[in-house]
Amino acid sequence: MKRRNFLQFLPAAGVSSIALNGFKIRPFANTKMANILSNCDGVQDRILVLVQLKGGNDGLNMIIPAAKFDRYVELRPYTHINEDAYIALDNTLPNDSLVGLHPRMTGIKEMYDNGWANIIQAAGYQNMNQSHFKGTDIWLSGSDTNQGSTTNSGWMGRALQALYPDVEGAPTIDMPDPLGIQVGDPNTSLGFHTETEHQNAINLSGQDPAGFFSLIQTIGGAPILNVPDTDHGHEVEYIMGVEQSINLYAARISQVFNAGSNAITSYPNNSFANQLKTVARMIKGGCKTKIYLCQLGGFDTHNAQVDSGDTSLGSHANLMGTLSDSIKTFFDDLNQMGLADRVMACTFSEFGRCAKENGSFGTDHGTLAPMMVFGKNIKAGVNGTNPDIDNLTNDNQMKNMQNDYRQVFATLLQDWLGANPWTLEQTMFEDFTKLRFVEREHRVEPACQWGGSPLIIDDFRPVSVFPNPASYSTEVSVEHKGDTSYPVTISLHSMGGQLISARTETIQPGSNFFYFDVSGLREGMYVVRVQNKSNGKGNVAKLSVVRSNNGRTRL
Repeated sequence: MKRRNFLQFLPAAGVSSIALNGFKIRPFANTKMANILSNCDGVQDRILVLVQLKGGNDGLNMIIPAAKFDRYVELRPYTHINEDAYIALDNTLPNDSLVGLHPRMTGIKEMYDNGWANIIQAAGYQNMNQSHFKGTDIWLSGSDTNQGSTTNSGWMGRALQALYPDVEGAPTIDMPDPLGIQVGDPNTSLGFHTETEHQNAINLSGQDPAGFFSLIQTIGGAPILNVPDTDHGHEVEYIMGVEQSINLYAARISQVFNAGSNAITSYPNNSFANQLKTVARMIKGGCKTKIYLCQLGGFDTHNAQVDSGDTSLGSHANLMGTLSDSIKTFFDDLNQMGLADRVMACTFSEFGRCAKENGSFGTDHGTLAPMMVFGKNIKAGVNGTNPDIDNLTNDNQMKNMQNDYRQVFATLLQDWLGANPWTLEQTMFEDFTKLRFVEREHRVEPACQWGGSPLIIDDFRPVSVFPNPASYSTEVSVEHKGDTSYPVTISLHSMGGQLISARTETIQPGSNFFYFDVSGLREGMYVVRVQNKSNGKGNVAKLSVVRSNNGRTRL
């Protein structure tokens, strides 16, 4: 065995945020896309729009279980949508998949008939959390009830960081725009937060990028000329860099907004429609942002969900009308501008509602709910059957999940945006079976999938790390099967590939061990890479850094 000297991984420069109009903003800039996409028509131009239905959407009154209508009425005698009121979605579906749409969802019915909408039934995760805050964190982090440690970062942030690993902190010629833009919510989303404490997006709290630009210009003051070479100085230097980056992004956002337009100017008169109108205009203006996050609130319908005299009316009906009309107008707008081929949208909510009504013409926090995916290149249909409302928990909650919500997001990342398997692994931490709602001819083929990738060394076994998780120190071991020694670079990276620390060591035949001090690293997931300096090949291992009260490894 070869014992090596004690090495130290030093953390990257401190990351801070600044306040804009009362909330934090952390822009996350990136460099150019991989050259392999040069022969992959249109992949680099694709966009994903996520729609967060905040409060817990009632999936049973949104997608009515027509095949189990009698049981549905039994559970909801006063809040069910009447059989003669709902919109029959598709009579060609198998009997156990027959569903109805809420009567206010005429726009989505038209999109479905045109092949632009797909329903994913009974989506969620095992043992769903019914807290608004924790449930939202789980969906945005790409985790589940048993993975609380992953909620310090979001799946969107990890995906974008893995797709664009070389982060410099300012716009570039090839990628002048932020990778993600959050619209319509003054609070920054966990979804764009990354393992390295950055946020992979900027936040537009209104629909006026020109106003956003003017607010940006008021941040800070004259730059500090003599920044001290101290931890505090490094923090100040970073903040100055962030301010410069935000200013550049603000100018760019105003530029694309002013260059853009809408073919349809008469969007529905509501905040959600205005968010989508802004997104469409920015896309038309040339914005290269990959993921937009919009939001529609008001879904916590404990009472007055339906009108006592007509269940097709009420607060939930108004939300269904807003969602349907706005989504339909958005895609009509994109289609008239020749941009619909580039955009796909997906809805999600932190949980559904209880299968049984609550006696106040409403419903309480629940579990599973449908998701919907929209786009010109969607394969219209229903993934799954009517939810199992015959077999409920003791408190009348649905328990038989049909589709893990991460399957939906993983499918969108790979089949639509083109993320390769390694990027998906860094994003979701597991290999989820993909759904087939993207039309076959529009799925990104493996040859055109992109993102970071581990290098494989052919003369020693995979790198291993122990203990893992670690809080004070860890040991990296390498088993060399050859009979000659050679130099390697041992480096530490963020989950997206950003270099944090590196040094050169020599690998000897047999077992090699390298001790590392990780006490100065932030909590989170990292990648340790061992790379042959002569041929460039390498291998990687994941490292989780945690903290405990005594500062030692938490097992």
